[in-house]
Amino acid sequence: MRSRTKPGTRSRTGPRTRLSAVAVVVPAHDEERRIAACLRSLRTAAARVAPLPVLIVVVADACTDATARLAARGGAHVVETRSRNVGVARAAGVDRALELLADADADADADGDGDGDADGDVWLAMTDADTTVPPAWLAHQVARAGEGHDMVLGTIRLAPTTADALLVARHDAAYFRTRRFHAPGGAWEHPHVHGANLGVSAAAYLRVGGFAPLPTGEDRDLAARLIATGHRVARTDRHPVHTAARLRGRAPGGLADLLASLRLTPGPHAAPAGPDGAGVDCVRTPGVPGGGKSVRDVPVHHL
Repeated sequence: MRSRTKPGTRSRTGPRTRLSAVAVVVPAHDEERRIAACLRSLRTAAARVAPLPVLIVVVADACTDATARLAARGGAHVVETRSRNVGVARAAGVDRALELLADADADADADGDGDGDADGDVWLAMTDADTTVPPAWLAHQVARAGEGHDMVLGTIRLAPTTADALLVARHDAAYFRTRRFHAPGGAWEHPHVHGANLGVSAAAYLRVGGFAPLPTGEDRDLAARLIATGHRVARTDRHPVHTAARLRGRAPGGLADLLASLRLTPGPHAAPAGPDGAGVDCVRTPGVPGGGKSVRDVPVHHL
């Protein structure tokens, strides 16, 4: 495996973190309609970080359609699982990616061509099969890694072709609520955690035990453990991804459930009342900035 940092050691947070490769992991459940667009966007983003190698792994989890076949046709390495669990699927994708990169290193070393790079870290980028990433998505994450960050947490936008204007307005009213507290022109230190727009160094990922086998919230759980153990996390609204605004989702309690509740809410910008009277269905995330605020400040978004 390319990442040689031993468990229990602190991450490198110097001015430059040397990367040997990028691995993009995409969990998918019956996504034959959207996987091709996702992979096209990833190939474009990968070209922006050349000559850094980029490996794309699609985890076809309990698929009953052509997702696996289309992903392979689109140039991805495909792992098929039957867990119907996004935490398990993401972890399986990471494991496979690191195995493939380790094998490539070993082959390069055996050939004596000097291309093996056991000293560099691997950057793990996460998105979802119903999501498209912007061209500079990977380049931005790689740059933040180079600054010494162990994790990058990005934001989302609802794909305009999948959502009506009213639904977008209701979602955005809640999603961007905390942005008004930042100075004009200043960077928005948003409170969100999305598996659809997340990056982490393999060394840091392995140190905290990777993705937990959770059916939902695996992204926030990983972020909380990294923050609690002193890893350096960047929160950025640059290069948001576009995700489908469907009302029937793949993970319980995810974005689709939130959008379905917003659609049923009266008023142009109203948000559904929670048990404490909050304006949107939210959770507190222990150890994550924003987790100690009112629940209305941290909307739930997973897939």
